[in-house]
Amino acid sequence: MAFLRTLFTLVAGVSTLLFAGCALSQTPVERHGALRIEGGRVVDQSGALVVLRGMSLFWSQWGGQFYNAEAVAHLKSDWNVTVVRAAIAVDHDGYLANPEQEMARTETVIEAALAEGLYVIVDWHAHEPHPEAAAAFFARIAAKYGQHPNIIYEVYNEPLNTHGWAEVVKPFHMVVIPAIRAVDPDNLIIAGTPSWSQDVDIAAADPLPFSNVAYTLHFYAGTHRQELRDKALKAMELGAPLFVTEWGTSEASGNGILDEAETRLWWDFMETHGISHLNWSITDKDETSAALMPGASGQGGWTDDMISPSGQLVRRMLREMNP
Repeated sequence: MAFLRTLFTLVAGVSTLLFAGCALSQTPVERHGALRIEGGRVVDQSGALVVLRGMSLFWSQWGGQFYNAEAVAHLKSDWNVTVVRAAIAVDHDGYLANPEQEMARTETVIEAALAEGLYVIVDWHAHEPHPEAAAAFFARIAAKYGQHPNIIYEVYNEPLNTHGWAEVVKPFHMVVIPAIRAVDPDNLIIAGTPSWSQDVDIAAADPLPFSNVAYTLHFYAGTHRQELRDKALKAMELGAPLFVTEWGTSEASGNGILDEAETRLWWDFMETHGISHLNWSITDKDETSAALMPGASGQGGWTDDMISPSGQLVRRMLREMNP
């Protein structure tokens, strides 16, 4: 009898290890599937809370060397990201001037994310709205990729502080979101908010009339502190689901101090409230918020000496927090 109990214990232990290994071997999309909004939170196909953690690429027209499958694969294997963000530049010689070039970069990152089983945010990286161009852009992406649960649409990166919610930003969303929903009725959409996506409380008080929509919150730890967390708390109290598609360790300029203490306060806040987040950004630009040192390879494979102080801090966090 004792022998049988021992055998049963051994078999049960092996089964548990095999199950755990299988779960860990799953990609993020295999593990979570289609995302949706429920109870003011992002949840997965089983209704469980999901916190995605990852990296944003830099403006596509200036950081295009990182828009490739090798960089995305390295972010998955070495940085443990569960989501990447393609920041598709709109102005400044971006999509409006070179639509096919920027569309090709978009699709390259999407295809890489699909191959790696990662979620991918397609970001209309603009300060001015351009609703008709945005609607056409996202309708094209939705028609080609909307059947994949990996796809997340970020339809307006950072409206300016002169663009009010009722006057500019909400009307923009009322044009673009229906264009997506006409093709893709299900995948998560993230809506930008006024003042560089900080006035989430204003958006929450006058929400969009669509399902599966979260609201964008951006912060830079050296500039934005408790007062912005208070705005986020107010928005969540009003029922708005939040998604931090862009945050930095630096000041809002992308330069200045690397504020590790405030960064850790923000990490605790996002984890406590189940808010997904992506760091800005994968670039070798000579600035504080850049994750890489000047001259770092565009194809991944970054050794420690190629990773900036900000990148080292964020990479450690990702490797600790993501399974």
